[in-house]
Amino acid sequence: MGNCCVKVGNSSSSSTSSRRRKHRNKEKRPNPFAEDLGLDPCGTPRLRVLKEEAAVGCCNITDKYILGRELGRGEFGVTYLCTDKETREALACKSISKRKLRTAVDVEDVRREVAIMSSLPEHPNVVRLKAAYEDSEAVHLVMELCEGGELFDRIVARGHYSERAAANVTRTIVEMCHKNGVMHRDLKPENFLYANKKENAPLKAIDFGLSVFFRPGERFSEIVGSPYYMAPEVLKRNYGPEVDVWSAGVILYILLCGVPPFWAETEQGVAQAILRVVIDFKRDPWPKVSDSAKSLVRQMLESDPRRRLSAQQVLEHPWLTNAKKAPNIPLGDIVRSRLKQFSVMNRFKKKALGVIAEHLSVEEVEIIRDMFKLMDTDNNGKVTFEELKAGLKKVGSQLAESEMKLLMEAADVDGNGALDYGEFVAVTIHLQRMENDEHFRRAFMFFDKDGSGFIEIDELREALMDESGQTDTEVLNNIMREVDTDKDNRISYEEFVSMMKTGTDWRKASRHYSRERFKNLSVNLMKDGSLKMTDDFGV
Repeated sequence: MGNCCVKVGNSSSSSTSSRRRKHRNKEKRPNPFAEDLGLDPCGTPRLRVLKEEAAVGCCNITDKYILGRELGRGEFGVTYLCTDKETREALACKSISKRKLRTAVDVEDVRREVAIMSSLPEHPNVVRLKAAYEDSEAVHLVMELCEGGELFDRIVARGHYSERAAANVTRTIVEMCHKNGVMHRDLKPENFLYANKKENAPLKAIDFGLSVFFRPGERFSEIVGSPYYMAPEVLKRNYGPEVDVWSAGVILYILLCGVPPFWAETEQGVAQAILRVVIDFKRDPWPKVSDSAKSLVRQMLESDPRRRLSAQQVLEHPWLTNAKKAPNIPLGDIVRSRLKQFSVMNRFKKKALGVIAEHLSVEEVEIIRDMFKLMDTDNNGKVTFEELKAGLKKVGSQLAESEMKLLMEAADVDGNGALDYGEFVAVTIHLQRMENDEHFRRAFMFFDKDGSGFIEIDELREALMDESGQTDTEVLNNIMREVDTDKDNRISYEEFVSMMKTGTDWRKASRHYSRERFKNLSVNLMKDGSLKMTDDFGV
């Protein structure tokens, strides 16, 4: 059978084909969170992520498009170059692997991303979704191709970088905030690409995987986002669209000085810095930055969302309305070098994390399912605290009962006193730390092309090339100096693992936080008193 095709902009979408998995000795259970469509003629469970009925019948994505080289790799899938066979238009296809959609929340994220991108009217700063397909293995999102590179890559490639340039970027980011009742929830530099390599190319938002529709006054409690860009009220699980303005403010701060405003050596330290909201305007180049720019940063990074500027108020701020008059003198080489380091080191760790994510196997997920079945002693589809406590002891956990209670409270999202399967998956992934030695080894081998047991400078250069096929030698040398601790001009496996485990050096860890890690972070912040869940800003 073929793929299911959803025509974007059409109210109906698609029927579905069978899902086939490789035969293994033990019986395979379907993803419990996808829609159950019974069995196909071969007896394989049909799984559907996209909900609507097909508008155009079954079609295979390769009937209409030619899938080319890989453009990028993320937690849930791979993005490919994609060419329309009829028009020869170059596009991008994000293929989201169904076996990576482990929880109800994962499935809902994909459905919501398609719904949001389908509903948004054409906007010069938002990537367009052309069509969505679904087959037995993946959901495929065909969208506009952005070939101009990431935000920071473009900035540092320019010889002249000034407040005026930062103002133009900030206006573009804020202009797309909250259009058509959509809250992005994950604004960060990596989610903005230039449409093409021309000097005046538009900057476009590309990832709506964590976005949600919102109504005026509606509050949200799910902890999602990326480190360094998260508003304090997200950590407190009580927030609204004001969080996007905060994230845009963090981006603006980085644009002006080259480093984020809140960072530390641990995840918990970053969160504590966000909650303290102490902003440094003393280090270079801040003394040279205009008072108007600093005023806008302060008002966007206001800890109380009631006093924070709205997106419209940001656009009306004098620094943006008078952007053409903003200082056009260079902010200095220090800012460009910091941004360059940020961009390339981020690319290094992000590639490694992508390899790790790709190799979280179906077997690992099945182990979690088996643990759930083991702990759910009364077979009611829920794990109570007593069942969790008994089960964790069975598998040798050393957690104290008080820590188990805190973990239970953080993971029990619906607050019913028991963990359903999705909530249990969150706890288990945290406890088992999926980033184990085997996954680090796979990621290391991705870079160590010649199998020498070391990542040489040429291998690193090849892996971290930008869109133009170049990698800045100075930045590569800086990375080698930082990661190569024994100074033998190559990166050993031990040095690579050390880099991966050094959680939050901001240059290394601007990455998507999993929901599971956020839940655990919330527990730790409650334990040390940094986070008072009763503080709801009076909303």
